[in-house]
Amino acid sequence: MKVLLIGAGGTLGSAVRGALLARGHEVVGVGRSSGDVIADVTDPEAVARMYAQVGEVDAVAVAAGEAVFKPLDQLTAQDFAATLRGKALSQVDVVRQGVPHLTSTGSFTLISGVLTDQPIVAGAAAATANGAIEAFARAAAIELPPQRINVVSPTVFEESLPSYGSFFPGMEAVPVARAATAYVRSIEGAQTGQVYRLH
Repeated sequence: MKVLLIGAGGTLGSAVRGALLARGHEVVGVGRSSGDVIADVTDPEAVARMYAQVGEVDAVAVAAGEAVFKPLDQLTAQDFAATLRGKALSQVDVVRQGVPHLTSTGSFTLISGVLTDQPIVAGAAAATANGAIEAFARAAAIELPPQRINVVSPTVFEESLPSYGSFFPGMEAVPVARAATAYVRSIEGAQTGQVYRLH
């Protein structure tokens, strides 16, 4: 399959890319500053240019998203707007614009996260965006067939504990390779409207 992988250069994206390549897929990596295609998917016009450049694909997978982490009493309207754009609306737009560029039985795999149902202090904006993505995927799944859409919802990765572990006290980390396996399941499998929770 030809897989368009957004966020291919990050910790998760690199693992997903490796897993897909090992299974014989062609991976077109997308990043803001590096990759096969340079695109900032928070910009709808950049998303349109990305699809025009890449052409038809069998799967689109998102392994990146930005969120603002601050205590609730410090979060501004702009913080919530930036998080919704960086994590939720960007993925919605990747799907909305991607439908005509996806093969008839192709799939979308989006990313949410543990904060949807296991919130932490300073994580209200991220939790809001994650919940939006999961709700969107369930709604889109009833309109997209035979195309499919699923969400991978990871907790903190073992590889990221030095940087982010303090934000997730008492939460068990998972190896990033486990999350990559969930992407393979979504891309190669037959399910739709699912949230693959790794927590």
